Amino acid sequence: MTSLFYKNPRLARNILFLLFALPGLSFASWISRTPAVRDLLHISTAEMGIIIFMAAAGALIGLLAAGSVVARIGARPVIMGSSLMIVIGFVTSGIGTALTNLPIFIGGLIIFGCGYGSAEVALNVEGSAVEKALNRTLLPAFHGFFSVGALVGAAIGAGAVAIHLPIVAHFSIIALLMAAAVCYCYRYLPEDTGKEHVDTSTLKSSAFKQQLTVWKEKRTLFIGIIVLGMAFAEGSANDWLPLVMVDGYGVNSLAASFIYGLFVAAMTLGRFTGGWILDRYGRVWVLSGCAIAAFLGLTLVIWGQHYFVASVGVVLWGLGASLGFPVGLSAAGDEPQGAAVRVGAVATTGYIAALAGPPALGFLGEHFGLLRALIAVLIGIVISGSLTRSARPLQIQNTSLHDERG
Repeated sequence: MTSLFYKNPRLARNILFLLFALPGLSFASWISRTPAVRDLLHISTAEMGIIIFMAAAGALIGLLAAGSVVARIGARPVIMGSSLMIVIGFVTSGIGTALTNLPIFIGGLIIFGCGYGSAEVALNVEGSAVEKALNRTLLPAFHGFFSVGALVGAAIGAGAVAIHLPIVAHFSIIALLMAAAVCYCYRYLPEDTGKEHVDTSTLKSSAFKQQLTVWKEKRTLFIGIIVLGMAFAEGSANDWLPLVMVDGYGVNSLAASFIYGLFVAAMTLGRFTGGWILDRYGRVWVLSGCAIAAFLGLTLVIWGQHYFVASVGVVLWGLGASLGFPVGLSAAGDEPQGAAVRVGAVATTGYIAALAGPPALGFLGEHFGLLRALIAVLIGIVISGSLTRSARPLQIQNTSLHDERG
């Protein structure tokens, strides 16, 4: 395997910590400015939902295409290419706001989404290789650094709002920082990680058939539903929370950015403490606790009546949504035979829910208000919480300690 040829896997690990943080930085920077974007472009909540859907569509294209591209040329060039797409898309979107030109803004957002989606795939392939090279579980920490990047992005966004920094200047600064970081990190990544030296068209066809087959397994189906509900909860906050606070509680854009930062901070805390909590209490209890926390948090946000109460709910919402996706992926990989296909299928479900689900809230928000639209997310959490026992570890010989946690 490619991972065996890492000359310095610890350096690659540290580089990946930074590279995982960069998409989080850019994504949170965009979300922190959504109230200002809506006002500058003079669009409605439903139209904002369409815009977010366009970004999600771009991300889904990137997600679905990246696997075969990585198999052909390896993860490293895909990481570089997708990062440059994020940079180009970000700058283009900023120019669109400066010109108050909606088509330019949407075009930039689609490019940004494609880069974001393909980066997610390539970075996870590279992260998995580093895990094998070091014989340590690192993906939760890598995703934790995504949250760190998002926290920094939310803080920068709040600062940009506070000093009335134009969106085009804000986005351009983030894009330049990201471009410089990726160009620096690129040389430290190994070549050919994830590259397949076989007929990739045959692999693609076979993988597609296998992905359809695994959904006939009751356990995999239920784990997919758990991840779907939790990813929907995470993605809804990432796409809509600032606007929810502005429209639902009448706070200004600066306060909304800070409250979004609370969500990201709670997500970050949950992911970095998740390993210890899982070792102590096991998957089922952790997933049940996450579902309860997310349910209580969303309840406070929807019916809290005051932004302070809603802010407490935002923290619970973030803690509850933090571990559903990584724990679900871990559960999907319990059975070594076919683990990659199961993990890939469940991961696709999670990404689709996180990227494509939240835009639908825009249409619900237009008719019922964004606060009431969050009831759909609440329902998803209840369904996920009712299925947590499906994530119990399988009793398989020679599994690792990570797989045997209960």
